Amino acid sequence: MRTFFFLFVSLGIAAQCNKNASPGNTPKPSAANEADIWLTKADQTVLLEKQLGTIISFGTASNGYPSLDIDENIKYQAVDGFGYTLTGGSAQLISQMDAGSRAALLNELFTRDDRSIGISYLRISMGASDLDPSIFSYNDLPEGQTDIDQLRFSLAPDKGTLIPLLKAILAINPAIKIIATPWSAPVWMKDNQNSKGGSLKPEYYQSYATYFVKYIQAMKAEGIVIDAITPQNEPLHPGNNPSMYMTAEQQRDFIKNNLGPAFSTAGLTTKIIIYDHNLDRPDYPTVIYNDAAAAKYVDGAAFHLYAGDVNAMGTLRNNFPAKSLYFTEQWTGSKGSFDGDLQWHVKNVIIGTMRNWSKTALEWNLANDPSYGPHTPGGCTECRGALTISGSSVSRNVSYYIVAHASKFVPAGSFRIESNNVGTLQNVAFLRPDGKKALIVLNEGSTPYTVNIRYKNKWAPVTLGGKSVITMVW
Repeated sequence: MRTFFFLFVSLGIAAQCNKNASPGNTPKPSAANEADIWLTKADQTVLLEKQLGTIISFGTASNGYPSLDIDENIKYQAVDGFGYTLTGGSAQLISQMDAGSRAALLNELFTRDDRSIGISYLRISMGASDLDPSIFSYNDLPEGQTDIDQLRFSLAPDKGTLIPLLKAILAINPAIKIIATPWSAPVWMKDNQNSKGGSLKPEYYQSYATYFVKYIQAMKAEGIVIDAITPQNEPLHPGNNPSMYMTAEQQRDFIKNNLGPAFSTAGLTTKIIIYDHNLDRPDYPTVIYNDAAAAKYVDGAAFHLYAGDVNAMGTLRNNFPAKSLYFTEQWTGSKGSFDGDLQWHVKNVIIGTMRNWSKTALEWNLANDPSYGPHTPGGCTECRGALTISGSSVSRNVSYYIVAHASKFVPAGSFRIESNNVGTLQNVAFLRPDGKKALIVLNEGSTPYTVNIRYKNKWAPVTLGGKSVITMVW
């Protein structure tokens, strides 16, 4: 039995659409279609499919359904983009594909057309993350040696796969924004002389600021503009490999006395975004914001949601309205289910972050192999990327669809606009640069729910099946 998706046109007559119906078998509609809908169902029977043959017409016919109101006159934050972390492992797997398959995949991911998902924002690691094949920094030295002036700084470890792949992506989408994050400073700068844990020694704060400056300048020389950095990935989680512990006070002082002034002296416009960790600790960015000498260098704060509540972003914004918010990481794991992950991530990572003033919504790794590699010794062994790549074969996982329901339809430069939650439905709405509206809706309930999508005093009754996600564009 094929899956059917039900929509009610403004005259109150049910329109039924078989997703594989041919145009010749579809009755000619009596009204013009005013919106398009793409659907994903949690049971995977429909995956980001445009609902052909369905007519949505805004009108004023009376009905008893609740209304989901869209008001483009009430604007919130501008959107910088949606995407993933392009880990070193992801870059390696994509680079090893045959040329034709690689080109097709990159166009699918980064082009803006009907056949693509239009990723507009990437996160990369400065040095290795735990999803690189090996651990490295850009200034690794023999034990006992130091390089205060960063004279031996080199991007060489990234020139094999990551940098060429970024150049290929930029050729497709020159406007894509990139945020870079270190998992650890070079080990000779740390108090435990180890890639895992430990803290940056105070006597190397200025040297580490120089490391950041040289990184941004060297990437620019490669034609890669780094839009933003965070000083440390997950600074309160020193158990990863690599990782580094950095308290709020340490990050505050590093920014205030070293990193901020170094960026200013070098004339860098790269944004400094603080924290980059879980939403259970909004006190961390608060410590930095409360120091005016540090806060003046800071654009905003970045968050993950392995702990805490997504609404903490909105609370922080209310307390510090001049500072931006970013959501930069959430994983899907090998033991997770498609239906559970789809619903939780769309509700929290896409809808929740955007309704709480975030400028970005990023999932974790873009790609892994069938064994959830590559990863460092001690790195994540269960991180399921948006893609599973085996040779030149690609499988699309739940994270692909989570992000695609936003990235494909909400380009950078869109604005979140006013919309209300109704019943079992969670939603977020956007006004795009082309003037069109995009509405992402999740029905968490097990049964269909009918709602009026109301815009400019007209409405289109739409029924969403249970446990399904739609993006509607008009």
